[in-house]
Amino acid sequence: MTLYLRTLAVASALLVAGCTVGPDYHGAPDVAGDAMRTGTYPHAGSGVEAHTPGVARWWTALDDAQLTALIDDAIAHSPDIRAAQAKVRQSRASLRSHEADLLPKGTVDVTMLRTRSPDLSLLGGNGGSGSSGRGPLDLYIAGFDASWEVDLFGGTRRAVEAASADADAASEDLADAHVQLAAEVAQTYVALRDQQARLALVRDSAQLEGEMLDLTRQRRAGGVASELDVERLVTQVEQTQSRVLPLEADVIESLDQLALLTGRAPGALDAEFKAPKALPTVPAKVAIGDPTALLQARPDIRAAERRLASQNAQIGVQTANWFPKLSIMGELGYSALDPGHLVRKENFSWMALPRLQWNVLDFGRVQAGVDGAKAGRDQAQAKYESAVLTALRDADVALTRYGHQRENVYRLRSVEASATRAATLTRQRYRAGTASTLDWLDAERTRFSAEQDRIAGDAQLLKSFVTLQKALGLGWQVG
Repeated sequence: MTLYLRTLAVASALLVAGCTVGPDYHGAPDVAGDAMRTGTYPHAGSGVEAHTPGVARWWTALDDAQLTALIDDAIAHSPDIRAAQAKVRQSRASLRSHEADLLPKGTVDVTMLRTRSPDLSLLGGNGGSGSSGRGPLDLYIAGFDASWEVDLFGGTRRAVEAASADADAASEDLADAHVQLAAEVAQTYVALRDQQARLALVRDSAQLEGEMLDLTRQRRAGGVASELDVERLVTQVEQTQSRVLPLEADVIESLDQLALLTGRAPGALDAEFKAPKALPTVPAKVAIGDPTALLQARPDIRAAERRLASQNAQIGVQTANWFPKLSIMGELGYSALDPGHLVRKENFSWMALPRLQWNVLDFGRVQAGVDGAKAGRDQAQAKYESAVLTALRDADVALTRYGHQRENVYRLRSVEASATRAATLTRQRYRAGTASTLDWLDAERTRFSAEQDRIAGDAQLLKSFVTLQKALGLGWQVG
C-alpha cells in the first residue's frame, strides 16, 4: 500500500511540473489591417450610418408583423436549425469526453465463481490410486480497479483545448445558420409580395384594357373606330392576360418555399399569405458599424477563428507523442470461499502497477502526425483570412448596391408618376376622340412598364437591405 501511495505522489508531482508541448494560441492573425485602421467601408453609399448597430433582429426595422412572425417561426421549427443545434450538443459532449480523459478511470467488479475439479483417479489405470475429484467450489471476489494516464506533457490538455474550440465553432455555426435562415426567409417573403403586387397590376391592366376594348367595339359599330383598332386592343389584352399564369405559378412557388423554411408541408401557408399585401418599407437610415465590428458580428468569421484555435491545439496533441507516457494501474479487492467472510482483513489484497511507455521505433509516424497538424493549422489560418476578406468584400458590395438602389428607386418613382399622368391624359383624349388607339396603347404600355419597374425596384431595394444585413452578420446574437 505504501508503494501505491508513493507512486501516486510521484505521478502527481510530475503532473504539476509537467509542461504542455506545442505552440500556444495567441489569437487570429491580422488581416486587412488598413481597412481595420481606417474604420470605414470604401463604398458606403447613402442611407447608412457608421455607428455600431445595437440590435440583432434587423428584420423588425421593416415593420412587417407577418415577416417578423415568419422568421421567428422558421428559427423555432426549421430542420436546418435543429440539425445545427444537435451538432452543438454533439461537440459539447465530445468536449466533456476529452475532459474526462484527464481523470482516473475506475471499475467495480463483483464476481461469483463456481467450479468443480475432475476426478483424476479414473485416469492412467492405476487401480484407483491418485486424487479424487472435488465437489463444486464457490469463490466470491469483490474488487475495485483504477487506471490513470498521467498527462505529463499536456497532450490530453491540448486535446481538451481543441475540443473546446470545436464546440465554440459549432455554436458559431448555429448562429450563422440563424443569419442565413433569417435572410432567406426575408428574401422569399419580399419575392412573394413583389410577385403578388405585379400580379395585381397585370390583372388591373387587363381589366382596364378589356373596358377599352368594349368601348372601341362600340365605336367600331358606330363607324368611328376601325377594325385595326379593335384588333390592336385584342392583341394587347391577350398579351397582358398571358402574364397572369406565370406570376400565379411564381406566387405558389414562393408560398411553398416559405412553408419549407418554416418546417411545414407545401400549401400550409397558402391561406395565411395568399392575400396580397404591400411591400415593407426600408428604414430611412441603416446602421452598419465598421470593419472591426464586422469581425465581431459575423458568426462565420468567429467560427473560422475558433477552428484555427482548434487546429493550433492539435499540434500539441501530436507533439506529445514524442514523449513517454506514464500510466498507473491499481487494484483493491477481497476474495473468499464464503460470502459472509468476504470483507475480512485476511481476505484483502491490493496491487499497484506504474507503467512507463515510450515508442522509440515509430519510423517517422510521430513526425508525420506533427507535420499534418501544422498543415491543418496553416489551412485553417488561410480559411480564416479568406473568411475575413470575403466578409469585407460582401459588406462593401452590399453597401454599394444598397446605396445605388435607393437612388434608383427615387428615379423609378418619378418615372412612374410621369407615365401615369401621361396615360390618364391620353385615355381622356381617346374617350373624347382626339387621340388614336395607337396613342392610347403606347401610353398604357409605358405606364404599365413604369409601374412594373417601380414595383421591381422597391422589391430589389428590400432584397439589397436584406443582403446588407446578411453581409454584416447581424441576423443573430449568441447570448
